[in-house]
Amino acid sequence: MTVKPYPLQFKPEMKERIWGGRALEGFGLELPEGSIGEGWMIGDHPNGTTKVMNGELAGKGLDEIREGYGREWFGTKGFSEINGRFPLLIKLLDCNDDLSVQVHPTDAYEGLPAGELGKTEMWYILDAKPGAKIIYGLKDGVDRAAMEAAIAEGRIMDTLQEVPVEAGDAFYIPAGTVHALCSGVVVAEIQQNSDTTYRLYDYDRPGLDGKLRELHVEDSLNVIAYEGAGAQRMKTDGAVAGQWLNIATSPYFVVEKGIVAAPWQLATSAESFVILVVADGEGRLKWADGEQPVKAGECFLLPATLGDYELSGGMTVLRSVVPA
Repeated sequence: MTVKPYPLQFKPEMKERIWGGRALEGFGLELPEGSIGEGWMIGDHPNGTTKVMNGELAGKGLDEIREGYGREWFGTKGFSEINGRFPLLIKLLDCNDDLSVQVHPTDAYEGLPAGELGKTEMWYILDAKPGAKIIYGLKDGVDRAAMEAAIAEGRIMDTLQEVPVEAGDAFYIPAGTVHALCSGVVVAEIQQNSDTTYRLYDYDRPGLDGKLRELHVEDSLNVIAYEGAGAQRMKTDGAVAGQWLNIATSPYFVVEKGIVAAPWQLATSAESFVILVVADGEGRLKWADGEQPVKAGECFLLPATLGDYELSGGMTVLRSVVPA
């Protein structure tokens, strides 16, 4: 079946987490019961594959799209060279409580499960309560020996940097960076298509099953970039309407922030699909064969072959592509 390319919207895969809440309902998303910490908005992973909600391909999973249309629709750079899957995973996170102190491996780590990628990611803070903070990297001079000693002596928090956050902040988190989101933030996360997390510390709290969650101290110590991995943070309030502001660049994704205040003519390229995350506001997305309303909390996968499209209305949008 030949299908003309169009913006794909997916039914989110909701994940219950000990640290989650109900804040994603504020985007009009339908949540199951429980403490929902993650909405996997666009995913092609064994632990969560999203299905199309709109248009001719409604009901098909992103894995089926990849198999049927991927080489054309995803672009020449739109595949993981390691496992052939869609290379990115897009999430919305509701941090009603502190997440575990954690670190992610690179693609090269020998301890990765077969077929799994490393995990470099970025965060864009959608909302933050007064006084909200995150853990972001190690204090100066903390090496493996110092970290091991701190863990053994129950003072790991003394080795970590805490950073205050507010809506509009962006954080680039390369693999190897120790980090943790803390309570009171809602976040858009663009990351490699991976579900591998190594926990260093989890506040000695029980998980959803009432038991302490597993820690991965040895793997964590192995993959931490003690000299830094290139993590960067920025305020993004300098974004100008009708211009893209680069807020994260990695070998796996480039993320830009755009303010839509008037009709904005844009286009995809042959190298990569485009992912649009509507961070706030509302408007319209128009392309050659159709248009639809869009609003905060919605995410779209635009095929590389879509060509010209237009954004209009009053909204903030995050645009992600795979670098050429």
